[in-house]
Amino acid sequence: MTRDQFWDPEVEKLPRSRIEAIQVERLRWQLERCFTESPFYRERFDRAGVRPSHLRGLTDLQHFPIVTKQDLRDEQATHPPFGRYVVASRSSWREIHPSTGTTGVPVNTLWSAKDVDVITDHTARTMWSFGTRPEDTVQNAFAYGLWVAGLAVHYACARLGCFVIPIGAGATSRQVDYFLTPGSTVLLATPSFAIHIAEHLRERGIKPEDIPLRVGCFGGEPGAEVPATRTRIERGLGIDCYDYYGLGEIAPTFASECTAKAGLHLAEDHYLAEVLDPETREPLGPGRTGVLVLTHLTREAMPMIRYWTNDYARLDPEPCRCGRTHGRLAGGISGRADDLIIYKGAKFYPVQVEGVVRAFPELADEFRIEISSDESKGTDLVTVVAETDSGEVERVEERLRKALAESLGVTPELRLVSIGSLERTVFKARRVVDLRRSG
Repeated sequence: MTRDQFWDPEVEKLPRSRIEAIQVERLRWQLERCFTESPFYRERFDRAGVRPSHLRGLTDLQHFPIVTKQDLRDEQATHPPFGRYVVASRSSWREIHPSTGTTGVPVNTLWSAKDVDVITDHTARTMWSFGTRPEDTVQNAFAYGLWVAGLAVHYACARLGCFVIPIGAGATSRQVDYFLTPGSTVLLATPSFAIHIAEHLRERGIKPEDIPLRVGCFGGEPGAEVPATRTRIERGLGIDCYDYYGLGEIAPTFASECTAKAGLHLAEDHYLAEVLDPETREPLGPGRTGVLVLTHLTREAMPMIRYWTNDYARLDPEPCRCGRTHGRLAGGISGRADDLIIYKGAKFYPVQVEGVVRAFPELADEFRIEISSDESKGTDLVTVVAETDSGEVERVEERLRKALAESLGVTPELRLVSIGSLERTVFKARRVVDLRRSG
């Protein structure tokens, strides 16, 4: 294999034994500096009765304490503004990136100059893996500013040598304009925004074959890993669609699909991944689904040790058919613990509803899941709202109800509305609307 297939062949093709040796070496360094420089981590390690010297191999990490987002919020509230887990000097700080705050108080994250360089490089690695090359014109429709993905991609484009259009999220009509002139070839955005852009393309009477766009990678929310959503994006924009993954507290754009589309490749030389049982928090073997837990191996300013992501995934450590040896999150992120819906004893995630709705050609792209209260029965009511202009609403509704029941194990209420009734989004789509809170 040559550089034509890999951004960094020496790293991306390392044998498993060498990857794990690098991880152990870097993990020891990280645990030692966190214990020495961070009262936050030292206190937690003390309570758990562990020391950096206790780490002899990767399996020993399971004895170190988990860190949750609430732990970070509490720490920053008690010790504002950044908490006591900053372990790099003030002179090395370069950027601040708070989380979006969609599920609570934002958490501030700091990047040092070294962190920016590392994030830039592994983002370039991911972009190369799904086909971005120096001759490409990259339309960066990830939000810029405090949300991290836009800047990470922008920095990576410079390192790749690409021509970048830093349009950010929004300006849907102009997004389409840039497909035409100067002629973007790669698009980065959330899946919801990609679908919205494709809808706008149709409204303007522009066919996918009339634009040079060929590749898109989509993250910031679930969707691109859902086969029906992937198909809608690919058909609507005439491209190959790839999945992207990142977290504000860990890093944006640190895991993506390659052209084999066989799972999200992790940058295992910088991030150590575990999959744990959501109840016992015990490690699960390869191929088993649990909560993804991530540890920074090289982060300088604000390292996370065993960060509980709340995302469900399964880890595949086997080499990919593309030739890369770093582990993959097979099937992408299957759901978030925060998004779990329990209805009439059944448990399901919004992505499962998405997979059903998007498989119906009679339905438009947007949908919502409303949770309300049935006052007469004193129970919750879950309603799936979807758009259609089909003249056979009753027939579509009957088939949709059956398909949802088969996928979810329960039959939610349905409400079909006309196309255009639901709000479109350029950022993270709000799929679940809890009406109980407004009552």
